[in-house]
Amino acid sequence: MPNPPTEALRKAGWEWMIGEDTVPYLVDQVVSVNTSEAENYYKAANTLYEMFVEAGQYAIDQHLFKEMGIPENLIELVRQSWDDDRHTHLYGRFDFAGGIDGEPIKLLEFNADTATCLPETAVVQWAQLMMNGHDEAAQFNAVYETMVEQFRYIRRGNNDLTPSILFSSLEGYPEDFANVTVLMEAAKEAGFETDHRFIHEVEFSSEQGIFKQDAETGHFVRYDFWFKLVPWEQIAEDEPELTAMLTQLSRERKVLILNPAYTLLFQSKYILKILWDLYPYHPLLLQTEARPLSYKQYVKKVILGREGANVSIVQKDGTVLESVGGEYGEQPSVYQEYVALNQDEHGQSYQAGVFYAGEASGLGFRRGSKILDNKAQFVGHMVD
Repeated sequence: MPNPPTEALRKAGWEWMIGEDTVPYLVDQVVSVNTSEAENYYKAANTLYEMFVEAGQYAIDQHLFKEMGIPENLIELVRQSWDDDRHTHLYGRFDFAGGIDGEPIKLLEFNADTATCLPETAVVQWAQLMMNGHDEAAQFNAVYETMVEQFRYIRRGNNDLTPSILFSSLEGYPEDFANVTVLMEAAKEAGFETDHRFIHEVEFSSEQGIFKQDAETGHFVRYDFWFKLVPWEQIAEDEPELTAMLTQLSRERKVLILNPAYTLLFQSKYILKILWDLYPYHPLLLQTEARPLSYKQYVKKVILGREGANVSIVQKDGTVLESVGGEYGEQPSVYQEYVALNQDEHGQSYQAGVFYAGEASGLGFRRGSKILDNKAQFVGHMVD
């Protein structure tokens, strides 16, 4: 497509996507998929989510929290949110290899807790489609609409609570704020009162709940729902007192937190091993073990790493083919069978991302080297 919607992005305050001082994050090419391929991505995400639920229940029944890297002070909240159906998983993003050019779809991981790429998938590639004169049907993209329905479902299932959500992200990360902005708009459309405060600006009370302070009046405003684009394990490790407070507040129905704590079960890459144990040789899965696969090429992944950090591709003889550093090196790892990503004529690797919000809802691609990290570019798609 010749016309990326850069002007629309500037007006929306999303200049970080344009990348004028670095390699452009948003590119003007698109990945072409046919109707059958789009349908296969949809079916794969729906099937896998049901498998993840089974694997999550197995992890709880077998008390595999330590193996999964879940901090001990978070276990009660994980169990509590899992056992109460009112704690709905708002959204997540499956990362896949294959699915195009005749390659089978294979699950790489599930970003279930703090998934990003929402504005790119839901808004930007749609705008790119419109600006080039194409019809909406030329894209597998109902991310925003399904997010609105998820918020409506959560509101109906928690009608004892006031429909008010405080959204929080870390200051200094404009891409996180952009993701939260999309969610806020969807929540508003679903009938919620919304506002945003950076995580350090949120007021917590063990007796009453979660508040923001009004800058003009100085008064404190309470919210019955809290969305945080901050990893659960980070809160548990860095803020143990807050973790205990959130557990108490959730137990007493003084706040409902999105995404729920149990999504850390899905986020942990140890669940990839559990899935393989429960569904060996399933066509959507790659063999994943707790020890190196000495007889085949594999990918070493830390269990709670993010954005490709501390990932290595290792050959059969133990030689490291490619690796990315990061801050998670002290974590335990799992070892996943290696599968090559689809590549273009320039040697760029493509990884599909499919959002799940009650059902599979939208497709987008990231491209980069063999290991996609936080420098990977987003590429939209067209269904032909």
